[in-house]
Amino acid sequence: MNRPVRAALLLAGVALIASSCTQMKTIEHRPYPATERGTTVDNYFGTEVSDPYRWLEDDNSEATAAWVAAENAVTDDYLSQIPFRSAIRKRLTELWNYPKQGIPSRHGDAWYWFYNDGLQNQSVLYRADAPDGKCEVFLDPNSLSDDGTVALSDVSFSEDGKYCAYSVAASGSDWVKILVLDVASGALTDDRIEWVKFSGATWAPDSKGFYYSAYDAPKEGVYSSQNQFQKVYYHALGTPQSDDVLIYSDPAHPLRYFSAWPSDDGKWLFVAASEGTSGTEILYRRTNERKFRTLLPGFDADYDIVECRDDALYYATNRGASNRRLVKIDLNNPSKSKVVIPEQEQLLEGVSTGGDCLFAIYLQDAQHKVAQYGFDGELIREVELPAIGTIGGFGGKKEDADFYYALSNYTSPSTIYRFDIASGASTLFKAPEVRFDPELFVTEQVFYPSKDGTRVPMFITRRRDMQLDGTNPCLLYAYGGFQINLTPGFNPSALMFVEQGGIYCVANLRGGSEYGEAWHKAGMLENKQNVFDDFIAAAEYLIAEKYTSSDKLAIHGGSNGGLLVGACEVQRPDLYAVCLPAVGVMDMLRYHKFTIGWGWAVEYGSSDNKEQFAYIYKYSPLHNIKEGVAYPATLVMTADHDDRVVPAHSFKFAAELQHCQAGDAPVLIRIESNAGHGAGKPTSKRIDEAADMYAFLFQNIGVPYRPVKK
Repeated sequence: MNRPVRAALLLAGVALIASSCTQMKTIEHRPYPATERGTTVDNYFGTEVSDPYRWLEDDNSEATAAWVAAENAVTDDYLSQIPFRSAIRKRLTELWNYPKQGIPSRHGDAWYWFYNDGLQNQSVLYRADAPDGKCEVFLDPNSLSDDGTVALSDVSFSEDGKYCAYSVAASGSDWVKILVLDVASGALTDDRIEWVKFSGATWAPDSKGFYYSAYDAPKEGVYSSQNQFQKVYYHALGTPQSDDVLIYSDPAHPLRYFSAWPSDDGKWLFVAASEGTSGTEILYRRTNERKFRTLLPGFDADYDIVECRDDALYYATNRGASNRRLVKIDLNNPSKSKVVIPEQEQLLEGVSTGGDCLFAIYLQDAQHKVAQYGFDGELIREVELPAIGTIGGFGGKKEDADFYYALSNYTSPSTIYRFDIASGASTLFKAPEVRFDPELFVTEQVFYPSKDGTRVPMFITRRRDMQLDGTNPCLLYAYGGFQINLTPGFNPSALMFVEQGGIYCVANLRGGSEYGEAWHKAGMLENKQNVFDDFIAAAEYLIAEKYTSSDKLAIHGGSNGGLLVGACEVQRPDLYAVCLPAVGVMDMLRYHKFTIGWGWAVEYGSSDNKEQFAYIYKYSPLHNIKEGVAYPATLVMTADHDDRVVPAHSFKFAAELQHCQAGDAPVLIRIESNAGHGAGKPTSKRIDEAADMYAFLFQNIGVPYRPVKK
C-alpha cells in the first residue's frame, strides 16, 4: 500500500486490516457434547425421515437444559479465547452510545416521544407541552426489570388523551400484558389484560374502553405449544378482564388471526382476519349491530385499512394490482367502489393520512418515495425527502398542519424532520450526534443476475477509499420472505465492520415485496428455491466483481433469514467462510407444530400436504446436512424464550451439523437466556450478541480486529 493512502486512512482514525501479513491465533474448541441420537422416524407419504434429535424439542426437560448448558460452555470457552473480543465490544458500545430521538406525536394536550440517552436497555417515553419543550419521564420500561428484559411492545392513547394503554413483554416473549395509566396522575389503573399475542389496545372513539385480541390461557408449554382460537374482545375501563365482551370468534377456523378497527366516528366496526402472514379478509358491522358481514372476501389478496369517513372505507390492496392501489368502498352499498390512487410502476408500500391528505409511501428499488394526494385522488405533490433512505411515522391527525417523521439509511441513524403539510417542506428537527465520520463511507446500489436471469438489487456499504481487489472481508445479509422489504437502515454493529475495512451487503431477494406481490410470490411456496438462488448469486457476484473472496465471505440472517442462511450453507458450503444463522426456521417439516408456526404455511407450505412436502423437504436445512462434508465455520444463535421460532430449530440444526462436520471449522451454538425472537431485546444483550458474532466472524476469516485510533 502506498504511503499517502495509508497516511490518509490513519489520519481518519480508522484501523487497517492487514490479513495477508498477520498471524492469527489458532483457537481449538472443546469437544462437542455427546448429543444422544434417538431412533425417531416419521413417514411422509412413503418417505421415511429420521429425526434423531426430537428430544431437544422438549424445552422443559432436564436433558435439554443439560445439553444447552454443555453447548454454551463450549461456545463460551471458544469465544473467550478470541483476543480482540473485548475490543470489539468496547467499540460497539461507543458506536451504540448516541442519543436516539423518537418521533413526537400529540395526544390530548401533550406531546410524547421515546428517547434513549445512548446505552439505556429500553427507550423511555417522555411527555412535554410542545415537541421542543421541557420534557419529563412519562413511562420508563427500564424500571420494570433489573436487567432490561421487560420491554414495551405497544403504546396507545385514548382519543381524549386521558389514558395510555401499554403492552409489556418479558424476556422477549410474544406474550404480552396490557396495562393502563391514568395520564393526569401517572398512576396505574386496575385494568390488566392477560394472554395477549400479536395485538395491542385499539381504543374506541369514546375513550371508554378498547379492543384487543387474545388467546385462552395455555394449559401447558407456554413458550412452545400451538396457539389456537384467537378472539377479539372489548374491555371497558374499570372492569375486570373476566367481564370483557367477546366481539368476534370463529370456532370453525382455529388457526386464524383477528384484529378489530373502529371508525373514528364510532359508526362502524371492522375485523381484519388472516390465515397466516399474507392474505386477509375484512368483516364489518355497524356498532349497534351484533352480526358481522363480509365486506372484502379473502384470503387470496391483502387489504390494509387506511381510513373510514362519510360511510366509505379507504383501503390499500394488491387484488388485481401487484404493486397495490388505494380503493374506496361504499359501506352502505358495497357493490360500489372506486380506485382512488391507481397502481403505479413502484410498489405502494403503505398509505397514511394527516391534515386531511393522503400520503402514498412508495418503494422504488427498495428506497422510499412519498406522494401527497387529496382524498379525491388528485395528486398534490411529489414530496421531496431530505435524503435517500427509509422513512417512518409519516402521517398525523386530520386537524394537523404539520407532523414529524424519521429518516435513516446505512450510514445515518434515525433523524427527525418536521413536515409542513401545506407547503410539503421538510425541516430538520433533531439529528443524532454520532461517534464516527459518515463521510468516510459510501453506500451504492448494484443489480446482479440470479440463476434464472432475474435482476436483483443489492446495497453495498463500504469505505470510500477501499480497493476492490478480492481480499476484503464481506458480510452478506438478506431475508427473502413474507413480503418483508429490506430498506436502508442504520446498524451500529455493521458500521463497526465497515469501519474495519469490511464490506456490508444487503440483498433484496425475491420473497419480499420490493417489486410488488409478483416479487413475493416468486419466492414463496414451490418457488422458495428462487430465494436461495438469489442469495447464492449475490455471493457469486461479490466474488466475481472483486469485492471479496470465498475465504473472506460471511453470510447472516435471522428468522426466515436464518432459514435462508441454513439452506444456502448446506447447498453451497464451498462458497462462504462463515455462516451466522440466527433464530432460524431450520426444521421445515415440523415448524407448524409449535406456537404460531402454522401461520407460515401460506408462505412455505406444509409437510402435511404431499405436494408441498416434496419441495419443502428438498431445501429444509436440517434435512439436507450430509455426513462427510466440510461445512463453513458456523455460529448458530437463538434464545431460550423465543416463542415464535422455537429454539428447538436451532438446537437440532447445530447438533446435526456438529455430528456431520468433516472439516476443521467450528460449529457452535450461542443460546441467549431470558431473551426471545429479538423484539424488545435490551441494548446490553444486543451489544453482547454482536460482539460475539463479529469476534467469531473475524477469527474465522483470519482477520484480526484493530482498535480504532482516536
